[in-house]
Amino acid sequence: MNTKAKGTAGERELIHFLNDNGWSAIRSAGSGSMKYPSPDILAGNAIRRLAIECKITKDKNKYFAPDEVEQLRTFSRNFGAEAWIGIKFAGEEWYFLMLEDLENTGVNFGASVELAKRRGLTKEELIGKDEGNI
Repeated sequence: MNTKAKGTAGERELIHFLNDNGWSAIRSAGSGSMKYPSPDILAGNAIRRLAIECKITKDKNKYFAPDEVEQLRTFSRNFGAEAWIGIKFAGEEWYFLMLEDLENTGVNFGASVELAKRRGLTKEELIGKDEGNI
């Protein structure tokens, strides 16, 4: 499966998870390919709105260009949504990081598997459905 197909499959996995757990969620077709900022996924319930940029990688680190981070920040602020980066590292579950949790390398923003495990939320934690709330 090519990289784009893996990304699409990952986004669809999250869409199903969110919808199956009482949220409404959609994929933003063509996100990142037009001049206007748009996240990969928009999700919400009666209380919260999430704008999620999704990445799947086989590497142990994932880097984001400053303009990519700023576009998500801008969209989220304008839309009234929480900005999240969703990352699925090879062999790991999805982790969700706030933009402030990304490491500033001076050139890019980055996240490692270790950072994601330490600072990130699982998909259940993201929506408030962790083991203590089920």
